[in-house]
Amino acid sequence: MGLNTMQVTSSNAASSLAGATDSSSSIVPQKVLNQDDFLKLLIAQMTAQDPLKPISNTDFVAQMAQFTSLEQSRTMSTNISQMLSQQQLLQANGLIGRDVSLQVDDTTFAGGTVSAVQIEGGNPKIIVNGVSYDLNQVITIQPTKAS
Repeated sequence: MGLNTMQVTSSNAASSLAGATDSSSSIVPQKVLNQDDFLKLLIAQMTAQDPLKPISNTDFVAQMAQFTSLEQSRTMSTNISQMLSQQQLLQANGLIGRDVSLQVDDTTFAGGTVSAVQIEGGNPKIIVNGVSYDLNQVITIQPTKAS
């Protein structure tokens, strides 16, 4: 097997994995390739290469650079998600003791003073009059009136 044959095989594996997410084959779980899968493919590619046409160093380095870039993108995406969660928690915490108006649905509105913040499913919710609301339901924020 030459380099081109292995690339086709890897491509076919990736396309069959991607095809596992369509509705016709919903019984097959979705698979995401990780670092171990990449190393297995690389080892298979290197052991199955044509000795008369070995993989070039340039191709090998390009594949490693692509994989490194992919891993860095995944790490950055995870870090951004964590930062977003922390920012939402800080925002919700900043609303404690403040008067808010909320849009419950298209025609229903609520309001009151935020008494607490509660984490549900990793997302912060504000508690107003004993009911929890999402931060995206807040329409207006006003400071509490001094007594």
